[in-house]
Amino acid sequence: MSTQSAVSGRARSPRGQGEQLRREILRAVGRLLDEWGGVEKLTMRAVAREVGVAAPSIYLHFSDKAELVWAALADKYEDLAARMRAADAEAADGGANARERLRAQGHAYCLFAREYPGHYRLMYEVRQPPVPTARLHLHPSRHVSLSLREAFARCREAGYPLSMPDEQAAQTLWAGLHGFIALQHTLSSAEQAQEPVEPLADGLVDTLIPAEPADEPQPPAADTEAAQRIRAILSGRSDTTSAEAS
Repeated sequence: MSTQSAVSGRARSPRGQGEQLRREILRAVGRLLDEWGGVEKLTMRAVAREVGVAAPSIYLHFSDKAELVWAALADKYEDLAARMRAADAEAADGGANARERLRAQGHAYCLFAREYPGHYRLMYEVRQPPVPTARLHLHPSRHVSLSLREAFARCREAGYPLSMPDEQAAQTLWAGLHGFIALQHTLSSAEQAQEPVEPLADGLVDTLIPAEPADEPQPPAADTEAAQRIRAILSGRSDTTSAEAS
């Protein structure tokens, strides 16, 4: 096989150096996002200049700007999801029921936003490169969404009646948590931004899940058009008809 890349004509990196370059690219993207506070100025060429390589070298690792940004932020989404799961597991070890375990996940979400406000803004308050609906299921925030969806499914299986499908309930809680945090970031002073919003998160959980379970496991709530759209996005499908078939 030729030593030249079939894509760009650039000589292949020696074994191991390609992964090192990928890490350098992601660190450079992180620095630029921190400096610029958004993706508007971010280009493949700008990243290449920051790393000190030619732009085609970036395309050997990332197909476009969206993939590049998602990869640079992936560890932050994974960290948040891991903290949520750890809080869930700790609550379970302490004898908490499914509803309280979900509340623990909400608390972990709020705590992450309070401890890492810069990361949170880049993850959720800065517009990321737009992509077709069919790609959204690849976004690293799927780890957060999955953790919440599993928690709601567990509540339903434990007998808590849900007024909406698991996917829609998870997205409603997620949107509510983000709304509390975004308002705090936008409208509060630096000191007020450190005040806990966990009581608001608890109130939202209380509105979504009754305090007591029913006597037996509950079937999934009836599907709605909104739930179908959510499932379409999460599954990478762009039409509700195919989502219904999943």
